[in-house]
Amino acid sequence: MLHVLLHMARANEPMTSEQIARMLGTNAAVVRRTMAGLRKAGYVQSDKGHHGGWRLACGLDRITLLDVHQAVGGPRIFAIGPDRDNPDCAVERVVNAAIADALQQAETLLVQRLGAVSLADLAGQFDALCRAAPSSSQAKSGHRRQH
Repeated sequence: MLHVLLHMARANEPMTSEQIARMLGTNAAVVRRTMAGLRKAGYVQSDKGHHGGWRLACGLDRITLLDVHQAVGGPRIFAIGPDRDNPDCAVERVVNAAIADALQQAETLLVQRLGAVSLADLAGQFDALCRAAPSSSQAKSGHRRQH
């Protein structure tokens, strides 16, 4: 969705769920479900009707990577961890404790870093890449120049 939000910031008109779905290679229903979380968080809004669609509801400087994760990804950062909890096995307790500690430290660091990067930061980096090598950055992104 980061990709979509950055494109939305450059679009002159709202983007329909169908347009976004084509960009992501998915279907419009998936887009609507995902965008609903962003709308609930206040980052996008949707307009109905002939010229309707999705558009940003606030500036990119107000949205961090962590915000997007929380709006669409859910509460967990990592989907890994101990798969069994057998309190009768001392080996499993030691292993699970070590894994839990490592995951907690990694999650703390990742949350800090995701919270420190705004979508405006990403847009600025994209703009710098385009200024440095316009034709190669277009080719790498796989998009026609619409930025």
